[in-house]
Amino acid sequence: MKLLIIEDDPKIISFVQKGLQEEGFIVDAASDGEEGLYLAEQYTYDLLIIDWMLPKLDGLKICEKLREKKNLTPILMLTAKTSVEERILGLGCGADDYLVKPFVFAELVARIRSLLRRSSYNFNECLTLDTLEVNVSKRVVTRSKNPITLTSKEFDILVYLLLNQNTIITHTQLQEKIWGINETTSSNIINVFIHHLRHKIDIEGEKPLIKTIRGSGYKIESL
Repeated sequence: MKLLIIEDDPKIISFVQKGLQEEGFIVDAASDGEEGLYLAEQYTYDLLIIDWMLPKLDGLKICEKLREKKNLTPILMLTAKTSVEERILGLGCGADDYLVKPFVFAELVARIRSLLRRSSYNFNECLTLDTLEVNVSKRVVTRSKNPITLTSKEFDILVYLLLNQNTIITHTQLQEKIWGINETTSSNIINVFIHHLRHKIDIEGEKPLIKTIRGSGYKIESL
């Protein structure tokens, strides 16, 4: 799952981004409201974490502008504002949940997962294709009940392919979704990851699932 955090405190960005990446999320970051709104409009995210008080454009305005454009991405508002009236204001502008600073990281993760589960993205705990089974939250992969060990990036690529079964996924899409805009990589590196993933998933005796579409990208299907 890919998240965007819009926060002007570099310590909070570093802390949250590192922690969420360790939880298996892909995390982009913006340090002011204008940059954050641009990223939220230009790229697809599964959830947005937005600070209320931001330079250039505050969190409430970001929520309003996104909702005006029918962007329904779940929004978790971070703020030091604690009054009931302020919480109501934040929710009224389009935020889906509200977390007061300072916060416990475990609660942040719990709220994120809760929003993802109940959002229109239909977050799935388990994904299956042929004899392949993936438990997303536990990060467990099996083929014909036999466990498969994947690196973090391999797992993220596999989940993204499974969420887009029978659809060609390009190098650009993988770069944006798996590595994020803050981390660049080359097509050759992506090819290497796909090669290693295919070697682990499409084992002898099982139906090949991961296909290379020459000149276009990759897709996963069972035919």
